[in-house]
Amino acid sequence: MAAETKGKKKTRRSPPLCYYFGLPTQNSDNIRGIPMQSFFRLAGLTIVLLATSSACFAQVDASGQKAVLVTGASTGIGRKITEVLAANGYFVYAGARKQKDLDALNAIENVQSIRLDVTIQEEIDAAVQTVRDGGRGLYGLVNNAGVGVGGPLIEVDEKEVRWLFDVNIFGVFRVTQAFAPLIIEGKGRITTIGSIAGTISGPFYGPYSMSKFALEAYTDALAPEMERFDVKVSVIEPGNYRSEISKTGRARAGGMDEAKEKSPYAKEYKARLEGSADRSQYKDPDEVADAAMHALFSENPKPRYMVVPNRDEASWTIGAAIQRMVQQNERQEHTFSREELITMLDKAMGADGE
Repeated sequence: MAAETKGKKKTRRSPPLCYYFGLPTQNSDNIRGIPMQSFFRLAGLTIVLLATSSACFAQVDASGQKAVLVTGASTGIGRKITEVLAANGYFVYAGARKQKDLDALNAIENVQSIRLDVTIQEEIDAAVQTVRDGGRGLYGLVNNAGVGVGGPLIEVDEKEVRWLFDVNIFGVFRVTQAFAPLIIEGKGRITTIGSIAGTISGPFYGPYSMSKFALEAYTDALAPEMERFDVKVSVIEPGNYRSEISKTGRARAGGMDEAKEKSPYAKEYKARLEGSADRSQYKDPDEVADAAMHALFSENPKPRYMVVPNRDEASWTIGAAIQRMVQQNERQEHTFSREELITMLDKAMGADGE
């Protein structure tokens, strides 16, 4: 017998599972000898393991394909981001409100449309359940849904401003709260489409800028709060790109009624109604989609992405930020000198000034 076994590689047998949990290791023929307490411990452990593994597999697609939810995906920036993500092999849950848009989105490979009005909590909750039932989990959230309202602040209808805030601010707030548990499970990313209007404001853009300024503060607070969960947060600030954001606002504003004709701003009202807010003249938002890809999947995403089609818009935006800083600093008790401000700028940019 010794001669027969010599030279054969011995296989080390792992101890049975019960060994690791202090349970008896009798052969199966002797299972009746296992104390009842130990038997229930093993049975309970088995149930826990099965439940845990089931929950884990429910959140991970077998192919490893990462899933991203994009709100307001029917047109413009949201549609472009959806198309780019899908073309790069990611699975996109694309939120839209109208059936024709849902059908069009479903025709794109790697896209599943979801009926999602960010002002309706029931639809948000249903969307969360749809994503959970999909079994892919959720790695990324792109808060893109937004609307535009303009007009002089002393005349604009409060109802319109409330609607604007309900979509642009509270919509982001609701959707992020609802999907945060899934994003945390996946240690994923949250990015919100803001605007350079979150830095620049001016006549007749007050309501829209107010909402986009609020998103800047929202991002600044959310980002450090999500760090403990290994979730990265960013805001993308597009300039003027082709979209349909102004179309709904213009439709709601109606025509040139008597009140507008008597307004001291009648000329500006007329210009807006005649199409000055038409965005078809601008570039397609390919660069915004590229920024979204970087924010979602780069190892080191930026907290802010200013994305503008030309140097003029970059100059307006950075210039507005500097002007605000100068105004804050001047004629106050603790005014900083030019040299001190430059030192602060160098520090903010890094020791090498880059």
